[in-house]
Amino acid sequence: MAKQQLSQEKNWYVLHTYSGYEDAVAKNLKQRIESLSMEDKIFNVLVPKEKKIKIKGGKRKVVEEKIYPGYVLVEMIVTDDSWYVVRNTPNVTGFVGAGTVPIPVSLPEIETLKKRIGVETPQFKIDFKVDDMVKIVDGPFKDFDGRVSEIDEERGKVKVLVNMFGRDTPVELDSLQIKKL
Repeated sequence: MAKQQLSQEKNWYVLHTYSGYEDAVAKNLKQRIESLSMEDKIFNVLVPKEKKIKIKGGKRKVVEEKIYPGYVLVEMIVTDDSWYVVRNTPNVTGFVGAGTVPIPVSLPEIETLKKRIGVETPQFKIDFKVDDMVKIVDGPFKDFDGRVSEIDEERGKVKVLVNMFGRDTPVELDSLQIKKL
């Protein structure tokens, strides 16, 4: 392999891994850094994750999801040894870059990503307006159509008028239980 022709400065790089193995790769790589005494060249390993709100069994749950499935970020100085240590970690398929030369991630991109990761509680984002026609996709009124009559942004709740037995009946739903028609 040709000698790495990269600056001797610390940068963030993207590793491609087998999907589903991101956490295992991060753990293995951290162990390898320690056991091979590479702390002076490989500084940080990160699997970018963010918290999201999902509906499970009619209940709101906050789940952690990988932002980039199949990728792990590594802060390092690329030398032949550090490249070899990272590249030969189990389940790493390679660096993102041209050929064997990894391309660093720009600092503004890393800062944006760190802000995204640092958000503790996900915010409700309701993309509906009063009078929007919607389809209910979850819960006891699944597959009913209705019209949005009220929106409670703070609680993430939406009141939908559903036509039952010839008249509009208000039903309070979680904003994640409906979608626009």
